[in-house]
Amino acid sequence: MSKWARSGGRTRAWVAVAAAMLFVGFAGVSIAQAESFRGVGRAATPDEIKAWDIDVRPDFQGLPAGSGSVRLGMEVWEGKCASCHGYFGESSEVFTPIVGGTTAEDIRRGRVANLARPDFPQRTTLMKLATVSTLWDYIHRAMPWTNPKTLTVEEVYGVVGYILHLGDMVPEDFVLSNHNIAEVQARMPNRDGMSIRHGLADVRGKPDVRNVACMTNCAPSAKVTSSLPEFARGTHGNLMEQNRTIGPVRGVETIPQVRPGPN
Repeated sequence: MSKWARSGGRTRAWVAVAAAMLFVGFAGVSIAQAESFRGVGRAATPDEIKAWDIDVRPDFQGLPAGSGSVRLGMEVWEGKCASCHGYFGESSEVFTPIVGGTTAEDIRRGRVANLARPDFPQRTTLMKLATVSTLWDYIHRAMPWTNPKTLTVEEVYGVVGYILHLGDMVPEDFVLSNHNIAEVQARMPNRDGMSIRHGLADVRGKPDVRNVACMTNCAPSAKVTSSLPEFARGTHGNLMEQNRTIGPVRGVETIPQVRPGPN
């Protein structure tokens, strides 16, 4: 056996010993950490898990039993939703419209024609939305904006029903429930508008954008090409003060604070 072979064998042996020592070290750290946190916390109760496990899938798994009328939804809407979204979902000065841009033909064919028009002024929620479960889920977990998760199950069904009525998908005397929501899904104007071409499992689908990736001599920082003019920045108050204190989004300070000068 050559000295190189013997040397290689010794090297491999040392590597194996070092790896074993490293594993033991990590195991010791894990045990120490477990010991240091012994007695801290407890297993979540079924009710606590249930309070967090509220997502509703497109196949309506997770949807709670219940119902709500369009009339109830209108009452809830006018009291808790209209100040931000307009009385008929047409928007206020800040939020984009929820209703509009869809037609009876869209409801029949399942694709919204106005999405293909570059000259159409606004893409509303009902134009883009493919699944009614998304609407139910978002309202349930995030609305009203100032007090999320306070609507009852009945109120959520009612508000969703009211929005669907504004979009001419259900009549004014309709009662939305977990039993008939699948039938409503069959009337969503853009129910066939989702594309999976960009999300195939082998990641060879068509991309959503047409940008060219920069690999050399790239710009060191992003360049802002548009922004609110100074006269319009404070039109709706200070956006920084209007954002929630949780989550990743922080509004820009649109009304500069007066700073005290030097004494």
